[in-house]
Amino acid sequence: METVMDVQGLWESIESPANVVLDEKKNKTARSFIFQAIPEDVLLQVAKKKTAKEIWKSLKTRYVSANRVQKARLHTVTSEFESLKMKDEESIDDFTGKFHGLRLEDGKLVRKLFDAVPDRYLQLVASMEQYSDADSMPFEEAVGHLKAYEDRLKLRKGNTSSESGLLLTQSESHLGQKSLGKGYSSGGKGRGSNVEQGGRHNTWGRQSHRGRGG
Repeated sequence: METVMDVQGLWESIESPANVVLDEKKNKTARSFIFQAIPEDVLLQVAKKKTAKEIWKSLKTRYVSANRVQKARLHTVTSEFESLKMKDEESIDDFTGKFHGLRLEDGKLVRKLFDAVPDRYLQLVASMEQYSDADSMPFEEAVGHLKAYEDRLKLRKGNTSSESGLLLTQSESHLGQKSLGKGYSSGGKGRGSNVEQGGRHNTWGRQSHRGRGG
């Protein structure tokens, strides 16, 4: 806008010295140029300004302050982004949802994603870094690979839990049968022992009777 107004000979209405009398026609033309270039909501805020110089000063203050706020916010967001780490209980979808709204290149997002995932993904990350260019990989592609690997880990964990439960059930059944067998064997030995002891008593009794009879 500054260049256009300078070409039209209107910039002197913006930066005129304080003691110079402004050309009213140029002032109105400059105001018209500015009004055509700014949004309607901003136009309503500066419409009461009488000179193009006052309007320009108001806009400059407004946008410089907004620019500073934007830079401060960007710094905060960048710091938060650098400190992001995926928790063990988080899913890939939940974690990458925090990346939405960040206006960063795919390469930076992919690198951050690879650095932030837990150790269980390191094998896949190492493989992708070895066979692919992480800096040129689309972010959605990296997320897709990690999600597929996550699903495989869940499936394997589920199968392992089922196998462990089956082995535990079989082990308990085997232990129960073994305990039952020991109880039956012990009872048999007990009865055999009583019979033997009874037999010995009878034998001794007969021997003693024979002795007295003789």
